[in-house]
Amino acid sequence: MADTIVDAVSRALDEAPGRNFRETVDLAVNLRDLDLNDPSKRVDESIVLPSGTGQDTQIVVFATGETALQAESVADEVLGPDELEDLGDDTDAAKDLADETDFFVAEAALMQDIGRYLGTVLGPRGKMPTPLQPDDDVAETVNRMKNTVQLRSRDRRTFHTRVGADDMDPDSIAENIDVIIRRLEATLEKGPLNIDSVFVKTTMGPSVEVPA
Repeated sequence: MADTIVDAVSRALDEAPGRNFRETVDLAVNLRDLDLNDPSKRVDESIVLPSGTGQDTQIVVFATGETALQAESVADEVLGPDELEDLGDDTDAAKDLADETDFFVAEAALMQDIGRYLGTVLGPRGKMPTPLQPDDDVAETVNRMKNTVQLRSRDRRTFHTRVGADDMDPDSIAENIDVIIRRLEATLEKGPLNIDSVFVKTTMGPSVEVPA
């Protein structure tokens, strides 16, 4: 990991004005030389941050039986088929749930019903559930997703993602940023050449460029 990333994070933390609340540390990525009108060229990646997000991640699980019982100790909310059907009849409640939740996980057997009842709400938001196969450990899946962020550019050249919190040490935040940049360089059409610039900042603080 480059020392320049650590230096940029340290500056962003040092230059941020003091606040009486915990701030998120965000990364802004500016892309270039990509036709983002073509959906296949857009960034859409889930990345597990090695140092964690530093923030609470809201996760809802759709499950039944034993899986539902296991999910109750790790998920923020566990919903069964009846609640799913109720949400299908209440669009406002479904939208509120979608906006409040970072990630959804669902037993594979429920995915068809989720598509039927919630597809029009979750799909456009990029929040369709991660399918849980019968042999998957729901607790392990949820705990991994608590440290996951979604990189999604849609049709915009600039997009943002959180990379930590202002009470994390700079090295930990820099490690998260390094993982994100490496993933982008590996998946973008022209690799590093498609990244115009990268900036890091706290919620209320000034942006600091992360040198290439």
